[in-house]
Amino acid sequence: MKESIIYKLSPFNNYDDMPAPILVLKKLLAFFICFVLGMLAGNGVIIGIMIACGKDLSKGETFSDNVMSLLGLYCMAAIIAFSILYWKLIEKRKLSEMGVTKHIGNWFIGALISMGLLAVCVAAIMLTGSIRFYGVLGDPNVKMILLMLGGFVIQGAAEEFLCRGLVLCSLKDRVPLPVAVAASTLSFIYPHWSTLREFEPLYIFSGLLNLAVISCVFSFLTIRTKNIWAACGLHSIWNFCLSCVLGLNLSGSEGASTVLIDMRSAGANILNGGAYGIESSIIADIIIAVLAVMTGYMAIRKNRQEV
Repeated sequence: MKESIIYKLSPFNNYDDMPAPILVLKKLLAFFICFVLGMLAGNGVIIGIMIACGKDLSKGETFSDNVMSLLGLYCMAAIIAFSILYWKLIEKRKLSEMGVTKHIGNWFIGALISMGLLAVCVAAIMLTGSIRFYGVLGDPNVKMILLMLGGFVIQGAAEEFLCRGLVLCSLKDRVPLPVAVAASTLSFIYPHWSTLREFEPLYIFSGLLNLAVISCVFSFLTIRTKNIWAACGLHSIWNFCLSCVLGLNLSGSEGASTVLIDMRSAGANILNGGAYGIESSIIADIIIAVLAVMTGYMAIRKNRQEV
């Protein structure tokens, strides 16, 4: 039975004595299952909350855009839950092997890297005149901003638990490292594809390149630090600052209505990423690619030293 291709591909067992391509496909199937179950559970919670609050869904009644955004972010905790359950019940492995270690301080290192990276990207785009600064907004809604921060912390962690924890960490010691990083990148691109594909081909290409290089940064940080916390910090704070601090478009979604700084794209072009945002900017692609090379060098060097 253990030799059958169906058994090998099934994500509902921890059997991993198989060729690398089959093992990679198996882990991608596990990613897909946890992602879908997490999204279904999260959306179920949101629907339950709306019904409990007296919203008539048949008439299209919902909460305000801000509240719906918050619910969407916080309910991504369901993805984290399914990722952990899969790791413990199916993989039957320790959370530390998933990159969930006690070194949570690395989250703040990732957050600092994120702020520096975003500052360089935005400054470089501003030099071309494709993003303009209109000043600091007065009387910000601090409560809403803090709530959004908490939501983005969960959202970033959810994607990293899946892509870096479940996929990368389960593969990096069993297949060649480039293969593990590539599999993690494919899993990272999947949730963003439905939005990205709605744009023009030039923005799709640049957006895919951006997703690939930033995913490599997340993966190399995970390998270098031996945990997923730095990747979580970088991911969450990038999204939060881009949307809630600068008010720029985030992965095709308009910036949050509650922001600290008034910045806007000047027209739509490949320099600022158009309506998709700077994550489809060729300038951001180049800058993040440089960071990917740097973190990749450090990760590979440390890996070779340990070997």
